[in-house]
Amino acid sequence: MTDQLKKLWAECFSDPPEAIHSFFAAAYSPERCRYLERNGQIAAALHWLDGTYQGQKVAYLYAVATAPAFRGQGLCRELMGKTHQELAQAGYASALLSPAGEGLRRMYAGMGYRDCCFRREFSCAAGAAVTVRELSEIEYATLRRQMLPKDGLIQEGAFLRYLATYARFYAGEDFLLAASVQDGAVLGWELLGNTFAAPGIVSALKAGRGHFRTPGRYVPVGMILPLAENAGIPGYLGFPLD
Repeated sequence: MTDQLKKLWAECFSDPPEAIHSFFAAAYSPERCRYLERNGQIAAALHWLDGTYQGQKVAYLYAVATAPAFRGQGLCRELMGKTHQELAQAGYASALLSPAGEGLRRMYAGMGYRDCCFRREFSCAAGAAVTVRELSEIEYATLRRQMLPKDGLIQEGAFLRYLATYARFYAGEDFLLAASVQDGAVLGWELLGNTFAAPGIVSALKAGRGHFRTPGRYVPVGMILPLAENAGIPGYLGFPLD
């Protein structure tokens, strides 16, 4: 079954084989995957990762896909509807996702999803280096809870295991960072705390420039569907896995 899921992923997304392998090695769980079969093969599938917000369980839906041969038959809507019902029965307060484009944003809006979770992005050149130390996944998760905005979604476990396949975790005196470095540039997947440290971080990681994502109110990132009457609406999603 896993091989079919990987094949569907490769048919529907532009991810290289190593990225698909990373997800299934670090974040996949059969308990957090749902699919529909047609003619003996998987025609549509989705995965989710668990987050928490204000003590409530949140399902982050990811890699929602329909095989090209089965598109236009309403399979995605059918699969999403069944998954929403199961999640609600399992005690999840909401379903959250990050649409890849305006067409998908409109489609999910038609299913009842609405915009939530915003961030700010900025670029900078290298400046005077600051002190940076590398963290383990567990250390990062612990410090992140302390520095996360009050309206931030807690993302640990499979989220951080998957992120660790292409990024590293760092801390400084007054900031927390998940970042990767490629071709002389830092991609700060998440910068919490003192954003003015960014130029110094670029130098400390031996790069010439950097692009950083941080909490803000400018770039919409997620969409949410409440599954319970008292569902909280997070305002910040640090890892949309895009």
